Amino acid sequence: MEQVHRQPGGAVRPFDITHRDVLHIALPMMIAYLSSPLVGLVATGVIGQLRDEALIGGVALSAVIFDVIFVSFNFLRGATTGFTAQALGAGDRHAEQRMLASGLVIALVAGLLLLVLQKPIGALGLAAMGAEGAVAEAASTYFGWRIWSAPFVLFNFVVFGWIIGRGDAFWGMMLQTLLNGLNAGLSIYWVIGLGWGVAGVAAASLVAEAVTALAGLYLIFAKTVRTAWSLPDLAAFRRAFSVNGDMMIRSFALLIGLSFFTRQSGTLGIDILAANTILLRFYFFGVAFLDGVATAAEQLAGRAVGARYRPAFDRTIRLTTLWGFFFAGLVSLAFLAGGDWVIGITAPTASVSDLAHRYLPYVVALPVFGIVAFQMDGVYIGATWSKQMRNLMVLSLAIYFAAWAVLQPPFGNDGLWIALILFQSVRSIAFRLMLPRLANRTFS
Repeated sequence: MEQVHRQPGGAVRPFDITHRDVLHIALPMMIAYLSSPLVGLVATGVIGQLRDEALIGGVALSAVIFDVIFVSFNFLRGATTGFTAQALGAGDRHAEQRMLASGLVIALVAGLLLLVLQKPIGALGLAAMGAEGAVAEAASTYFGWRIWSAPFVLFNFVVFGWIIGRGDAFWGMMLQTLLNGLNAGLSIYWVIGLGWGVAGVAAASLVAEAVTALAGLYLIFAKTVRTAWSLPDLAAFRRAFSVNGDMMIRSFALLIGLSFFTRQSGTLGIDILAANTILLRFYFFGVAFLDGVATAAEQLAGRAVGARYRPAFDRTIRLTTLWGFFFAGLVSLAFLAGGDWVIGITAPTASVSDLAHRYLPYVVALPVFGIVAFQMDGVYIGATWSKQMRNLMVLSLAIYFAAWAVLQPPFGNDGLWIALILFQSVRSIAFRLMLPRLANRTFS
């Protein structure tokens, strides 16, 4: 099925893209995304106060299950952003709200299906993670509470994508801040204040997602036109499922790549695994920060496609490239300047600290090598070039595995890190090289 989106017969709707337009979206979203990794740190910290390793291990294992589930459905956010931005560019409120409605229907049906299948999903997940004894009991408690948040999580994915697609970065930041702030605050109060243990952390996530869903529902009523609502037709569902399916495969490929890195770290020894885990926290914070630029690229590129206005699209590429490298440089400098301090407070032993310092330069390099990949993710999502995005991601993953097979045996952990940098670099190069051809087809 052809995935290059066109606006046949639609009028060209010229508009300008400025530095302010990019920063108006990028800066609030950087703030919003940075709050997400902090929630995980808070949850780990409050459970750690209970001084029970089994509880920490149980929450960690169960959280991996939810990472897999929710990452699998994160395409709902990206696809909704692309559809909404294109409808905004075309000036078509009916199309905007029709695609919003189809996304919400998919999210709610999928969320309810997860609730119906929660027992086999939980049993399979815990078995796959090898949970036993007290760890399994803690993981089961966490899973049993948090799974009820699934419909709210998927609903929020769609609402968040719709808000970003509209270019309402302030409200996107407010929703994300509400979600993460409430989650962290309730975790501290219910675990440390009331002594609810693992159930308190999971219930905090459930309540935070539910409250955020209510806030999102209010924004839908406040920002949509009642007369522009219509039931999603078969064509809308077909397009939504096609794009969402491609983006699901892309998300899986990315998840596999990062999970594989952690798995291979473990084969090199417990100290290497601990050091690489610490250094990956740098990477995740960097990605959260630079995703603000990717979000700006999503909205502005999608809007240009919807408006059928090539100059705005080209201007989006130039400005997000400029600001992307600027912010990537800042992130790398921050890693370089703060690396010693962070490693010092997180490394459990001197040997792990020495290893983390040794491999820190790779993490410092990652933002610069990966920024074009993050930017191109945003452009391809906004333009809904999902088929090409899927194919290039799978190709990049295959090259990553090939590089690992060649580099890790002779170079050990250095080879593993170089393979990861190549994974990001190949994504950057491949996506950027295909961009002109896709743009020519889309704007023809």
